[in-house]
Amino acid sequence: MHRRHFIKAVPLAGMAGAVKSGNFLQATQQPAGSAVFPTDRDYWVQLLTRIAEPVMKNLSLGQLRQKMPTEKAPGYNKPVEKVTYLEAFGRTMAGISSWLELGADDTPEGKIRARFIDYALKATAQAVQPGGADYMNFTGQFDGQPLVDGAFLAHAFIRAPKQLWQPLPATVKQQVVAGFKSLRSIRPGYNNWLLFAAIIEAALLLFGEEWDGMRVDYAVKKHQEWYKGDGMYGDGADFHFDYYNGFVIQPMLTDILKVLSEAGKINPKEYELAITRMQRYGVIQERLISPEGTFPVVGRSMTYRNAVFQPLVQLALHEQLPAELTPGQVRAALTAVMKNIFETPGTFDKDGWLQLGFCGHQPEIADVYTSTGSLYLCTTGFLALGLPEKNAFWTASSGEWTAQKAWAGKTVKKDHAL
Repeated sequence: MHRRHFIKAVPLAGMAGAVKSGNFLQATQQPAGSAVFPTDRDYWVQLLTRIAEPVMKNLSLGQLRQKMPTEKAPGYNKPVEKVTYLEAFGRTMAGISSWLELGADDTPEGKIRARFIDYALKATAQAVQPGGADYMNFTGQFDGQPLVDGAFLAHAFIRAPKQLWQPLPATVKQQVVAGFKSLRSIRPGYNNWLLFAAIIEAALLLFGEEWDGMRVDYAVKKHQEWYKGDGMYGDGADFHFDYYNGFVIQPMLTDILKVLSEAGKINPKEYELAITRMQRYGVIQERLISPEGTFPVVGRSMTYRNAVFQPLVQLALHEQLPAELTPGQVRAALTAVMKNIFETPGTFDKDGWLQLGFCGHQPEIADVYTSTGSLYLCTTGFLALGLPEKNAFWTASSGEWTAQKAWAGKTVKKDHAL
């Protein structure tokens, strides 16, 4: 079937023409694997839109508080109503941003992007409208969590300035900037949290606003100091065997350095060094994916699911994959991971919202800071959708990834430290 016509016929959420406006949530009850997609990109698009639409559509209508569940981890220790909505918004925006930066066009996918760009602009206005139904907390009055998710929102604007920032009305921009600056009242932890404060300031620099260079410089210098070798940073002075290099550290650090380099604030070699380190980390990440498309479940925040691979997919987005990795093998490996995670029953509730868990509904794996909104960091595992459809990442033949070749007795090049 011709791809253009196929997408219009797909029964899953997110495909243009597939569901009428009022029937979206009903359609998402189908398992993600109930349709066969002609390309990996089609699969990624339908899955990302299935995940993101409940958040973005409801917030654009001023109905996020009304509609979004607030499932909490056992022992949850935060004021959920004060933090979970900004979590859902900021994290979803961080994940869909690069895809939306492609803009709208007349293709079926381009029309989906048009819908989500509209959602994003309206949702941003709702989130910062004082007194509005979905006005969000950008203060540390109740908990420090808003610094985290204000940072993910700032990262979204850095990734998609043309589609998500520039079209905003001046008043909304002023309200966003005020919200970001109010987050300066929150003292970041002496760990990856320094990057949350820094990326907000980097976004303000990019916007042409007053920014605090000391917050950025301190975060960058400390992470350079905390580099442990072979492509990995400590989360603070200590090394933790978890995926925070993926969830936060490497994607934010490299994009902060990119903004600073392009603004002439640092020597570009600092950015280039960070990319070299991330490329090594990307090689390690690809090798962690088993022949079956699984990977070790280790460390905290595993409810963020495929956000583990944000550095690998960000390298793909910027066409910076290391020489050892081909686009086809990376795409095939990540697609296999997505299918294993998101096609497991219980991943979504009956209304299409993500549920606590890693592979299905597993509340017991959630950390005490995890609620429904936290889960939407998984969207950052889709960053490569920011590459045009004709890019080699999407057109290259699917290749066997390293573990597939190794466990099949095929030729595999030796690995080595950076």
